Amino acid sequence: MSDIVLETRGISKRFGGVHALERVDFSLRAGEVVALAGDNGAGKSTFTKIISGVFQPSEGEIRYCGQPVSFDGPQAARAAGIETIYQDLALADNLDIGGNVFLGREIKSKFLFLPRIDRKRMREEAAKAIQVLDVHLDRLDRPVRALSGGQRQAVAIGRAIHWDARVLIMDEPTAALGVPEQRKVMDLIRSLKTKGLGVIFISHNLADMFAVSDRIVVLRRGVVAGERQVGHVDPEEIVRLMVGQ
Repeated sequence: MSDIVLETRGISKRFGGVHALERVDFSLRAGEVVALAGDNGAGKSTFTKIISGVFQPSEGEIRYCGQPVSFDGPQAARAAGIETIYQDLALADNLDIGGNVFLGREIKSKFLFLPRIDRKRMREEAAKAIQVLDVHLDRLDRPVRALSGGQRQAVAIGRAIHWDARVLIMDEPTAALGVPEQRKVMDLIRSLKTKGLGVIFISHNLADMFAVSDRIVVLRRGVVAGERQVGHVDPEEIVRLMVGQ
């Protein structure tokens, strides 16, 4: 049985006369980190938005866990197990970790025969998901605005783990973080690999790509310019693929 969890075949996307993507083939295995490299406008965001259900492809096929799929929106992709963590993390700063992990899917209990949100249980369940990542928080009731950048990333990743994500798309996860927080995020990504998640890692930082990725796929002007195994390529070759030299 193949361990490929996500695959695209001949994916193209056109916006009017603009060809944003042209026949992109891509694969991701369980427990693998694949970096997407490319300059601005190379097609990285368009490609991941197709995978996550934001856009529909103009042509081509998406296969997930061996079956052809078509997501009619981001919620359908999330329900299937494809989660996206954007650079801004999409966290509600005024809520605690439980409120963020269960946002829109709150746990409810009965009090005097009336339903109420069970915040204590939500915090406990959220803490379990984050502890899986070897991240420990002193106060579970604090709003996430009080957390460090690395802890906030852990909350966003913990949310994906709790809801049984099998594919995680991470868009510039180390942007705007200090060096210690960047290292923590790299450790989180390595932890995801050991847990069998497939990770698509988007970054402009080649050092980060080489630190955590198994493969690097380079997009240039909407097409795959090349694919290289980390350990068998140097950064200069990736740059040449990105700029077309």
